[in-house]
Amino acid sequence: MSLRGAVRRALGSLVHRVWSAVRAAGAVSATSPAGYRFRRLGEGACLAFPVGAVFGEAWIEIGAHTLVGERVSISAGMGPGVDLGPTSIVRIGESCSIGRGSHIVGHQSIDIGDHVFTGPYVYITDQNHVYDDPETPIGRQWPRNNPVVIGSGSWLGTGAIILPGTRIGRQCVVAGGAVVRGEFPDHSVIAGVPARVVRHHVPGQGWLPPHLGGGRTEPVSERPVDRAVTAPAAPAGSTPQ
Repeated sequence: MSLRGAVRRALGSLVHRVWSAVRAAGAVSATSPAGYRFRRLGEGACLAFPVGAVFGEAWIEIGAHTLVGERVSISAGMGPGVDLGPTSIVRIGESCSIGRGSHIVGHQSIDIGDHVFTGPYVYITDQNHVYDDPETPIGRQWPRNNPVVIGSGSWLGTGAIILPGTRIGRQCVVAGGAVVRGEFPDHSVIAGVPARVVRHHVPGQGWLPPHLGGGRTEPVSERPVDRAVTAPAAPAGSTPQ
């Protein structure tokens, strides 16, 4: 090996060792100084470095042994320094895995159960802007909130978008790129834009499509009171951060 090659190899090895040390030192855990800012950060839970935009930690709970990937943004409220009341807003259960680059944006209530896994770049929010007034810029109209629940054991594919008011049952699969709004029963496969049930588990028969008795093709309708108070919402991603 030439001297130049040996130097490059040594430098490369050094860079990787230093980067590994930086990642380990920069990760947020229950015992690190940044971990103490959370309402709860369970034993063995970790936010990988580089950490995304995280604020409102006092209203965020993350269960034991949950791994939050690199550059994941988790927020409670519209910005740092706001008193959001006595109860938590974003709750992530135990033994979850949140894919890198994902966003969890909570203002009222986001409940993620235990053993929930997501692919990268998943977006979950309980708030969107409305467009009631056609003359006022949509970004200046006051947004509305609607709680989100994701049942234990579910899997959310890459790039899935979970909109306000969504309730996903236990052990559900959300396809990559799906735009999800509404209520979906346990053991559903949810896909499409807008998302609908494409498979549902029937005991003794397995996972069946709707035309073979595998459940509804559309999400469960919202209760009439919800329709009365919920205005049309702008597309996901409109919430200011």
